[in-house]
Amino acid sequence: MDHQSGDGIWKLTLFRNVFQVLKEFTHGKQQKVSKTGLKEALSDILLGMAAGLKRDPIVILRMDGEDLLEFINGPSYEAEMVSIFSQIGCEDASLRDCITKALEKLTVDQGMPPSSDSWVMRNIVEPALESWDDQPVSQETFLEESKKVAKRVAQNLKEEPVIVAHSENTFDGSGIKRLLSNKFELDKLLNVGLENVPKDRNGKISKEYLRVVLDVVAPSVGLPQIGAVEQMDKVVADVLNRIDADDGKMIKEDEFTKLLTEIMGSIMLQLEGNPISVSSNSVVHEPLPSSLSLLQAST
Repeated sequence: MDHQSGDGIWKLTLFRNVFQVLKEFTHGKQQKVSKTGLKEALSDILLGMAAGLKRDPIVILRMDGEDLLEFINGPSYEAEMVSIFSQIGCEDASLRDCITKALEKLTVDQGMPPSSDSWVMRNIVEPALESWDDQPVSQETFLEESKKVAKRVAQNLKEEPVIVAHSENTFDGSGIKRLLSNKFELDKLLNVGLENVPKDRNGKISKEYLRVVLDVVAPSVGLPQIGAVEQMDKVVADVLNRIDADDGKMIKEDEFTKLLTEIMGSIMLQLEGNPISVSSNSVVHEPLPSSLSLLQAST
């Protein structure tokens, strides 16, 4: 598995983003876009990509079957597959289905691209399962036959390598800790978060908006937005439940900001004790050549 510089991939990613923005500008029609409009769109795209890469660096991987073969022939393969066999529950499944589920459990680190991707399933996994004689599932049979399939998958990857964009992130509370140690930055961020929060005629805010404002400030303190990472959602929900954030009570703005600061502090403590690590893998696909017809800039 090769680590690529990513130059070609980021050209592709940039192209995709430009294409999507131009579709919005032209309402999906083949219309020309002014240089000024294109310049503004590109500026927004590049700034967004830079912020995203700073927060979540991406590694481009070329998966050609070598790492998968190394895993298959390595000392940890059998123990890993026994563990997977016990997890997926093959009692009522065919051997083919059981092996398919097992391949889905293998990771990029083990040399397997995400089989949840339809292209990978169609072009890499399914051909390795063709003409497969099904038979009763036992652990011994599973280990023997899954190894054969995995080797075919590795061969398919050798013939048709897959490019995967891989990112990892660990939420350990360090972003919150930095913010809480800088009162000026904390106050500035809270003011930004409160800008669009409705208040009653007495200037009070409903506690229900604690979740909303937390979501607004999340990227600035190294947290994912609500709904992005399930493990983080549980941590946030636990902290919010402890202060009855959804009780609808109206409170003064200073009390609201104090509560929000306490919430962030509680999240920080939980993450310091139990950091949450997440990773994501996306197969990079070529865009359709016809998309180029929209990239026409007028003078």
